[in-house]
Amino acid sequence: MAADIVSTMAMAVPARHLPLRRAAAALGLHLGMLALCTLPAVAQPRPANTAATCELEGGEDRTVTRVVDGETLLLDGGSEVRLIGALAPRGFDSAGGTGDWPLEGRAREALDRLVASRGVRLAFAGRRTDRYGRLLAHVFSGAEGGRAWVQGEMLKLGLARAYALDGSAHCLAELIAHEAVARDARTGIWAETAYAVRSADDTAGLLRHAGTFQLVEGKVLGVSDVRGTAYINFGEDWRQDFTVVVRTAGRRSGAGSQPGLVTDALVGRTIRVRGWIERKGGPMVEVYHVAAIEPVAVEEAATADPPAGSARRRSRRRTDPGQ
Repeated sequence: MAADIVSTMAMAVPARHLPLRRAAAALGLHLGMLALCTLPAVAQPRPANTAATCELEGGEDRTVTRVVDGETLLLDGGSEVRLIGALAPRGFDSAGGTGDWPLEGRAREALDRLVASRGVRLAFAGRRTDRYGRLLAHVFSGAEGGRAWVQGEMLKLGLARAYALDGSAHCLAELIAHEAVARDARTGIWAETAYAVRSADDTAGLLRHAGTFQLVEGKVLGVSDVRGTAYINFGEDWRQDFTVVVRTAGRRSGAGSQPGLVTDALVGRTIRVRGWIERKGGPMVEVYHVAAIEPVAVEEAATADPPAGSARRRSRRRTDPGQ
């Protein structure tokens, strides 16, 4: 089983992420998860100062009885599983925040085509359930020798965004690599301004998106470490400007979250981060794995969300799926 899933997850990881590994090293980030996924039956020991790779524990084979939404499946026996790491579009992502959102339906239909009435295999890393009792699993559909990594397929279709939760950050780099296929091609959600990469300089705009999941891009002004927590600052006023927080290792986040991996080499560089916007004076994002901090080459820097004066969408608060 392990070799089968390794091959499945390794396929279609874009070659563009090989230069990203070198860029990350130059920025002082240790992105161990950019290695291709390995799924040993027993996790292999590694040096204490390295980030975890994408190691999953094999689970049971189940049958999908219903697709609930673009990221949730109902399994035989009545249990639900969420596609951990792949955040599907929802109606409140849209301009009005209510009513039908075509992308939500498209995601559900695409997921249905991948898994409906088929046997699936579950694999786990970190937390296995959320606070509602739903399974948090990586899902593989199809028969032996031809399995599809469902999260990867949804991301490549542009019908999900890669994310991590505290305690469920494994395989984030691989998830982001699959997302990049659609994001670079501007397909699916990436053709919609509702999912535009936000500018770290637009603090007022970011605060309007408080409670929602966003990708934010900007130039790092400073990095500090306060009692084991790393702060990446994008403005002169750290109380009001956008900040990224990387907590100390030892919480549930585990893999690769060590603030010691975030260094002063980031200063002056443009990076892209992802997470839920919180209001802590100014806008803040907490990341649970250093793979959520992407170095951005000058030539690939995204066009920022328009500053004040342009038409903007009204955001509704969205809690993270499964904390």
